[in-house]
Amino acid sequence: MNLAPHHPAVDHRVDASVAGKVSRTQAFTLIELLVVIGIIGVLASLLLPALIRAQSKGQSAVCVNHLRQLAIANQLYSSDADGRLPYNLGAADTKKTIKYGSFLNWANNVMSWELDPDNTNTTWLARGGLGPYLAGNTKVFRCPADRALSGLQRQAGWSERTRSYSMNAMVGNAGEFSYEGFNVNNPKYTQFFKEAAIPQPAQIFMLIEEHPDSINDGYFLNKFWQREWFDLPASWHNGGVNLTFADGHAESHRWLSESTAPPPRPSAAQLPRPLPDSMAAADFDWLMRRTSIVR
Repeated sequence: MNLAPHHPAVDHRVDASVAGKVSRTQAFTLIELLVVIGIIGVLASLLLPALIRAQSKGQSAVCVNHLRQLAIANQLYSSDADGRLPYNLGAADTKKTIKYGSFLNWANNVMSWELDPDNTNTTWLARGGLGPYLAGNTKVFRCPADRALSGLQRQAGWSERTRSYSMNAMVGNAGEFSYEGFNVNNPKYTQFFKEAAIPQPAQIFMLIEEHPDSINDGYFLNKFWQREWFDLPASWHNGGVNLTFADGHAESHRWLSESTAPPPRPSAAQLPRPLPDSMAAADFDWLMRRTSIVR
């Protein structure tokens, strides 16, 4: 006789309508998925400009640090040279010193949009001028935002050129341009050969970011009597430029006119560049007031 308790059979079958409801509540519908993707897209569009601004600020901070290191190197050079400022040569004189291995200039290269070795050779930058006072750190000659290259250079596999900065043409020994004690390009204005000759060091700029289409030698020249850009400053940082002054401090300045900030590519600057409006004139005058003084 079977005395085991009786357990009724358990029916494991689930009603089909209930199963369908469970399945539908656990899966996204196409509309829900599209809504989520849309929300993600909106958030990304809101965050991307902030990320770009943060990246730009970071690059600008690094750039300012590079300029400060160059300013310190300049002061060390001057201290070792009885107060004289570094050589600040034009293209012809710079190439001549490189040819004969003297590497006199503050920065020993003349850059172009071609495949010339001056665009990538960091050895020459380290050899003379400010190079020895930088402990071989040639990275400080370039702003991290400066990735400008020509199509020819990109095809050759280049990722960057070596220099983003130039020196104010009215400071230092400008070689053939200043043999007579003044600069032939600006004969009515003072060429500062020594640090002590600058009456207000906080008002005269020493180094500046130059537009990649304008930069060739390290000699940044504009003429007081010719109201147009001969060499054009850069605008890497939200339409602005970083520069250092003779006292060693660094500044960031944003240009007022779009014409002062053409794209960083070959033939974009179209030099010499006129001043098409009052804001462009204000940009030019701002920099020229910080270039030199009447002699």
